[in-house]
Amino acid sequence: MRVIAGKARRIPLKTIEGMDTRPTTDRIKETLFNMLNPYLADCQFLDLYSGSGAIGIEAISRGASHVVFVENNHLAIECIKSNLSATNLQEAAEIMNTDVINALKSLEAKGKQFDIIFMDPPYRHLHEKSVLEYLNQSNLVHEDTMIIVEASLDTDFSYLEKLNYQVMKRKEYKTNLHVFLEQA
Repeated sequence: MRVIAGKARRIPLKTIEGMDTRPTTDRIKETLFNMLNPYLADCQFLDLYSGSGAIGIEAISRGASHVVFVENNHLAIECIKSNLSATNLQEAAEIMNTDVINALKSLEAKGKQFDIIFMDPPYRHLHEKSVLEYLNQSNLVHEDTMIIVEASLDTDFSYLEKLNYQVMKRKEYKTNLHVFLEQA
């Protein structure tokens, strides 16, 4: 795994051992960021369920002005710190070692807003639905905020319309997908 493009291009990234995280492959990450590239310059980026931090680091490398990483696995937090150090991108990063909903509440209390929110929660546990329900009533999003959910192919998103989200784009891969959302 490596940084694909930008300031930290080609720098290898570490990941934690075991099945606690599923690092996004370089090929999928490259496809994702080819779609996101027009929106990254100077954006505020929120990386939920950050794992190794590869998605947020790629965002910084490609021009995001600030990325908040949210992760509650201690080993993953150490991995994010190590990867930020290796890429020398710490200045544009903030790491929150807590669960996602508590992080969202804390960020909202600070008056933060994000241009892009990316989440890669554990599959088949409906965490993405809980986060989307929270964000639906949150000041963390503005009218142009793009939300991207990485999920398994069989994830049910039939509730999106009820939560006032519309699908901008859906990109399927062999085993997972990215759903790009905006508030309707």
